[in-house]
Amino acid sequence: MHRRAVAVGAGLAVLLAAACLAYLCVGESFVAPGEVLKVLAGRPSADELVVGTLRAPRLVVGTLRAPRLVVGLLVGAAFGVAGGLIQTVARNPLASPDIIGISQGASALTVGAMTFGVTSYTVLPYLSVVGGLLAAALVYVFAWRGGLHATRFVLIGIGFAIALRSVTTLFMTKGDYLVAQQAQIWMTGSLNGRGWAEAAPLGWTLLVLVPAVAWAARAQRTVGLDDDTATALGVRLNRVRLGLVVLGVVLASVATGAAGPVDFVALLAPQIARRMTRTAQIPLVCSALLGAVIVVLADLLGRKLFSPTEVPVGVFTAAVGAPYLIWLIVRSRTVRSGGKA
Repeated sequence: MHRRAVAVGAGLAVLLAAACLAYLCVGESFVAPGEVLKVLAGRPSADELVVGTLRAPRLVVGTLRAPRLVVGLLVGAAFGVAGGLIQTVARNPLASPDIIGISQGASALTVGAMTFGVTSYTVLPYLSVVGGLLAAALVYVFAWRGGLHATRFVLIGIGFAIALRSVTTLFMTKGDYLVAQQAQIWMTGSLNGRGWAEAAPLGWTLLVLVPAVAWAARAQRTVGLDDDTATALGVRLNRVRLGLVVLGVVLASVATGAAGPVDFVALLAPQIARRMTRTAQIPLVCSALLGAVIVVLADLLGRKLFSPTEVPVGVFTAAVGAPYLIWLIVRSRTVRSGGKA
């Protein structure tokens, strides 16, 4: 256990708890923190007898905001861990699911299903997993040349991302207008209208994958070594890398199916967590907590800043993630040029 990582994780947990409380309190109608805690504890409040009003705390908190908050927490955590795993395998901070084509593969198959009349949010997450796995398999196969080179992996992934985004646009232009509009909203990454129906399959999937994530946290240490050292230690490096990639793809695809492609969360959370903890490997727990914080705060801002108009959560994450991506590229070029000098 890394002491600084434990301290950062505890701080992020406190920040996440505060963000969740603010999320449940703030909205079109403000609910006092005491009333929120009473609803969460199952205790009756003074407004409980008021029927048919949006100001009843149990209706506002328990029915409208809490399910959406749970989806946001799970989606953010899944993207945070997925980004950490894929960046570890690729050894590149730019290798996140939304950059190398995984999110685009999940989106292409999901939007294609919407075009042909499949609009059930209980089915779409599974289609997203299939699409993400297919896209990741294509990137992995084309990037493999006797080994997995980080730069080739990212560049081929970017190429597939552009191609799959074009396929998604083609589906949207060929489909019904209303379906295309629904798909367009989904493509921005939104938690609007999400409830327990979306939270349940996502929660069960993450629960089942907890042992695999625990294995991945230990496997990161060997993947972080150079190939010769890992092979000398008896590590089956290719199998470990494949396992980490598959786990990251499943997490990212399930999250995409639940809330759409919320861009840049998988890029931001692992790198910020690593800089905060100053560890050799990306801390998966801190990445999950930070991903959840980013999604919850972005959705809170989207609901409140331009009220009554609601801005999708993906718009805010993209507004923060795009400048960070540019900074990463400029910084990497500066470091390389300095190294050559």
